[in-house]
Amino acid sequence: MRARTARPLRALGVASLAALLAAGCDTATRTSSAPTTSGVSSTSTPPTTSPTSASGSSSTSTSSTPSSTTTTPAPSCGQRLASKLTPAQRAGQLLMVGLQPTGSSSRLAAQVKSQHLGGVIYLGGWSGGTASMARISARLQQGAGGSLLIAADQEGGQVQQLKGPGFTRMPSARTQGQGGPRTEEANVAAWSRELAKAGVTINLAPVADTVPTSLGAANQPIGRYRRDFVPGSSQGNATYVAAFVRGSLAADVIPTVKHFPGLGRITGNTDVTTAGTTDATTDAGDSYLAPFTAGIKAGAPVVMVSSARYPRLDPDNRAMFSRGVISGLLRGKLGFDGVVITDDVGAAKAVAAVPVGDRATRFLAAGGDIVLTARSDQAGTMLKAIARKRAASPAFATQVDAAAARVLDLKADSGLVSCD
Repeated sequence: MRARTARPLRALGVASLAALLAAGCDTATRTSSAPTTSGVSSTSTPPTTSPTSASGSSSTSTSSTPSSTTTTPAPSCGQRLASKLTPAQRAGQLLMVGLQPTGSSSRLAAQVKSQHLGGVIYLGGWSGGTASMARISARLQQGAGGSLLIAADQEGGQVQQLKGPGFTRMPSARTQGQGGPRTEEANVAAWSRELAKAGVTINLAPVADTVPTSLGAANQPIGRYRRDFVPGSSQGNATYVAAFVRGSLAADVIPTVKHFPGLGRITGNTDVTTAGTTDATTDAGDSYLAPFTAGIKAGAPVVMVSSARYPRLDPDNRAMFSRGVISGLLRGKLGFDGVVITDDVGAAKAVAAVPVGDRATRFLAAGGDIVLTARSDQAGTMLKAIARKRAASPAFATQVDAAAARVLDLKADSGLVSCD
């Protein structure tokens, strides 16, 4: 696991997650259900091992054979925090639910508190400006004691969820890709500072998909809306994805590289159809993975997985339900150890045939972390499904605990929670 660097604390303040959930979390007695990941101890104090000689005798032996010791890595901040939560609280950290302009932020704040939800995303297009959004964000944060991931799709062009006074009208990615990477990085930093003023902590951007020039606007999810930086060029897109990530991080807003392993070669939009949502070309050595690799190397701590099909990677499952795509390709070959989030599983047609609860459990079982649903009313069903599967499968329980620790590590890195 790569070293994590703490970032400046946010204006909304830092809250200890243990204090946040104190009403239902006995920090002194929960170690029996503490999560473990990759063999890391689930307690805050790693076990010690006595050195032994090559012959197996104790370290007090007079043998001249060099002694060896085995040490267990210290738990991360996220693992320590997760160990203090109940299983229900850990599960809640893995859900991000949508809020529309017509919805009630007060009602959703109450839901966040009661279900221990870890994130909210602004959907549907908001025009009130930064001051208005900051008030709404603060209200939502009250439900989580300041620890909430608040997201927006702020790519540019036709995909800019937050507008109004204080928000710059962002050009499309295609236009951004004409200004040079240094200009892009500076512009993204400025746009991201606007998000931070609005209380947004995570931007579900940049798009790392490459659309072949032969397909162009016939690619409904990306090409039609000019969401790719450089048409037909995975290396060009890689340059701008990395610049976008650096600019976002410079403003202390979490960037999200999407939609892994790429939506550029399909024709159908997974939000509205299942037709034309199979990419029969992409494989584990594909050059179109370069923008994702570049974004990860630039420091992106979150990757969004698409809901399209990639039979050369997994003939049986859509990407977000595929262990081969998430655990094998993304975490294994590309070495990504951060947070993996779904595309919308609430209203998207691509997953409409999958029972609501299974949308969450299948993604988590594949190695994912945050389930994003546009419909907040689905959260209860998903939490019940996670609890049922957890009770039936110790292996799944371990996966849920590991996912909760990764989400909390992300929040700790972003100053939303603290282990101090």
